[in-house]
Amino acid sequence: MNNYEFSLVLANVRDFDEQLVDRIFEAGCDDASLLTRNGVVYLDFDREATSFTEAVWSAIRQVESIAQPKIRVDSIQPDDLVTVSEIARRIQKSREYVRLLINGERGTGNFPLPISGMSQKSMIWSWSRVSQWLFKQGLVSEEQVAIAQEIADINQYLFHRDHWREFNQRMKKIEAHLLAV
Repeated sequence: MNNYEFSLVLANVRDFDEQLVDRIFEAGCDDASLLTRNGVVYLDFDREATSFTEAVWSAIRQVESIAQPKIRVDSIQPDDLVTVSEIARRIQKSREYVRLLINGERGTGNFPLPISGMSQKSMIWSWSRVSQWLFKQGLVSEEQVAIAQEIADINQYLFHRDHWREFNQRMKKIEAHLLAV
């Protein structure tokens, strides 16, 4: 068994009281702390499990089993979206080191392209893509890559779960346009 640290952001909770804390504890989340930041309520977990996947899904099931109010999980943190500073923090290197990786002055080159922020001060990357590249550089473990991909996949599911059929139909239309090129 390993310990896995992650947070679950709660979608429909803006504040909490002792009753909610009790319900969360009774649902089996005695390994979590209920916290709030800027009006966002989330649970910080330190969960023992055989895998990250088991840890996260068991936590989501427990949280979403709570009724009155019915609680929904919005996302898992740490998120897939990262800045240079967050990449540096995750690999325990300086921002300058990460900048050199991005510019091809360190590493093998071909650092993943950012997914957003080209015309803004801070660019944003996909951690699941970056971690795959960093693994090839020997800077993160294979398990870290798998966890990054799992978080990205689960967050996409959580984001689209209420409209999954419509989302799949839109993706098929996009795929048809791309295949026509």
